[in-house]
Amino acid sequence: MKQRKIYDRNFKEKAVSLGLATNLFKAAKELGVATTNIYRWRNELQKYGEDSFCGGGHFRNPEQQRFSELKRKLKKKLKDSELKIEIYKSATKYISEGKPMIFHFIENNLDKYPLWKMCEVLGILTGTYHRWKKEIKSPRQLQTILLENEIKSIFFEFKERYGNAKIAAELQSRGFKLKTATVTLYMKKLGLKSKVARNNKSRSNSLYNPCIFPNVLNRQFIAEKPFQIWVSGIGSLQVEEGLIFLTIIIDLFDYKVVGYSMSDGLRIRETIIPAWEMALKNRKIEKELLFHSDRGPQYANKMLTRKLDSYKCIRRSMSRPGNHADNAIPRSFFNSLKSNLAHLETLPAKSRMKENIVKYIENSLNTNTFKTMSDEKI
Repeated sequence: MKQRKIYDRNFKEKAVSLGLATNLFKAAKELGVATTNIYRWRNELQKYGEDSFCGGGHFRNPEQQRFSELKRKLKKKLKDSELKIEIYKSATKYISEGKPMIFHFIENNLDKYPLWKMCEVLGILTGTYHRWKKEIKSPRQLQTILLENEIKSIFFEFKERYGNAKIAAELQSRGFKLKTATVTLYMKKLGLKSKVARNNKSRSNSLYNPCIFPNVLNRQFIAEKPFQIWVSGIGSLQVEEGLIFLTIIIDLFDYKVVGYSMSDGLRIRETIIPAWEMALKNRKIEKELLFHSDRGPQYANKMLTRKLDSYKCIRRSMSRPGNHADNAIPRSFFNSLKSNLAHLETLPAKSRMKENIVKYIENSLNTNTFKTMSDEKI
């Protein structure tokens, strides 16, 4: 029987090196060894490293194998502990600042450390991180919010008199490069419309806009019974975070605010629609109701017109262009509200302003302060 050939450690390492440099099959052929041997040596070298090829041959006794396996596991544990310590040291300054900053640390180090390992060290579930990433706003969304706030700020800073061209010029002076056409789209989205409009343009809108109605109320701000005449208006109040818009609906029978809404923008769905829905909860419509407002885009639109037409018992009335006295009741309410809030700090926080508005409205249900003010002006 042919004696089995035994190869030393040095030969096996060189054989594997040659095979990795060229081709394992070719290396086995050149060295005159079985192809299965060279593949087995490669696998053992990759698995055990320096502890491979123990003894004179390619076999190891059980004790050596257990020792080698234990050594490999300890090395793996040590490497894992070192990685955990490195992650913790890098994230130390973010941990004390709360979860949002920890999420930002994870986001910025994904190319350096595995996600699951960072979450394990920092006590964050990977699912929680993915939900945070899904909810955070992209740079584009943040830029859109910034531009919307700037446009609203300029519009109300210049008393609602600036149109798209002037707002675009003002934005450019503040470092925002925005075209007039883009400003137009933003203003349309925000429901902003300059008070200073060309006469022929306003006449054209009155003639061809089916959502504009004549002034039926005609400054007769007296109702003989509830649910007979409701008037509505929208006002803005400055807060620490920017502007807050208040939409109100007043019943002229007792001058009570039957519906209102507070919003950050001027879209129809966040101004008049929720205010109208609140008014319906507080007072049910009976027979015929006259609903009076100005001609702003929140009122002269198809959405509100279709909604009011669906009741079959509501007549519409709108102020005439340039006649602010036609909408004197809501204007008096906002003047009274601002006068009542004059004792507050210059720029109160949005949450505090909302609390004070709710208190004032609830208080106005028991008093006719702003009615008296409106009577004096009419």
